[in-house]
Amino acid sequence: MAAVVWDDKLLGYDLGGSHPLHPIRLDLTIRLATELGVLDGQPLISPTVAPDEELLRVHTREYIEAVKAAPSRGEDLLHGLGTPDNPVFDRMHEASALVVGGSLAAAEQIASGASKRAVNITGGLHHAMAGHAAGFCVYNDCAVAIAWLLEHGFERIAYVDVDVHHGDGVQAAFYRDPRVLTVSLHQHPMTLWPATGSPRELGEGDGYGTAVNVALPPGTRDRQWLRAFHAVVPSVLRAFRPQLLVTQCGVDTHAEDPLADLSLSVDGHRAAYRALRELAAELTDGRWLALGGGGYSLFRVVPRSWTHLLATVLDRDVEPTRSVPADWMAHAARIAVNLPLPSTMSDDADVEFEPWAGAGSEDVDSAILATRRAAFPLHGLDPDDPRD
Repeated sequence: MAAVVWDDKLLGYDLGGSHPLHPIRLDLTIRLATELGVLDGQPLISPTVAPDEELLRVHTREYIEAVKAAPSRGEDLLHGLGTPDNPVFDRMHEASALVVGGSLAAAEQIASGASKRAVNITGGLHHAMAGHAAGFCVYNDCAVAIAWLLEHGFERIAYVDVDVHHGDGVQAAFYRDPRVLTVSLHQHPMTLWPATGSPRELGEGDGYGTAVNVALPPGTRDRQWLRAFHAVVPSVLRAFRPQLLVTQCGVDTHAEDPLADLSLSVDGHRAAYRALRELAAELTDGRWLALGGGGYSLFRVVPRSWTHLLATVLDRDVEPTRSVPADWMAHAARIAVNLPLPSTMSDDADVEFEPWAGAGSEDVDSAILATRRAAFPLHGLDPDDPRD
């Protein structure tokens, strides 16, 4: 059994009409999943605003008070509020804490045993730091949910981030914590904000070795991305032996995304979700908390990719050849005037890939080897042996 967190009030996390993180992407996803039957008979969990004591698991009290005060006081650059990335908006604290409440509700479903899997597509705000907003993220729901889970029955949690941007806020929250393995696959930090996520970022103190970063070259396509994923993620997860898998499933890796430079397809996203589901089945007795994240092709990409995510979590896989429903197309066309809309749930991309077999000639092979040589020995793995 799986749980889905959704309520229209989550659309209140709205950074402004021209901001890339527009809530229309969430509304269109739920509409598409509904019209395709993915959510048929599925009860939707309505979250509540996370109380301050939950936010304090990750954020400072000073920062929380700054977020509460910002709508009346205006910009607060010390705390990253009022920037183009993180503009101040009405009821910012309540809307942001509601997103955290959604991820906590999903986590509670798993911790209680009510569900093995849970998904909150509004979550995944992975850039927020303890004392400041960053990268469209006010509160870090991923880190708060993980911190909560560590106090409610879990001792080893693996976090896998497939957003195009480095999962810096979650890595920072657990950089010294040996109980949390953070794995991030992202565009190379020399070519994209936040300019972190080098393979040499490995954790500190007792957490040394529990940060794993795969820095991918611009232009990486499905087959290269999947080769990198399978050359790194299964091995380090198996060595770590997590009890629970938490994933940030940003879809700004897509070739049409306006804010980054990787070249994945909706089909590549679907293949990644299926791989994550298989790893959860193998390693965590199926326990999987899936969160959303970035994605700024609001009409053509995000709704299809996250409908595939919802379907994968619910074991209601949508065939790539399935047509996009006419009613959804008509609704989206009224908003996205003159924008060509996709007619199927696929980009007709080939996602078959050659497994990594050691040092290769492609740029992605160098990225794979850099990560394996930095991180694998710390997990008792041979970085040069494709069997590890």
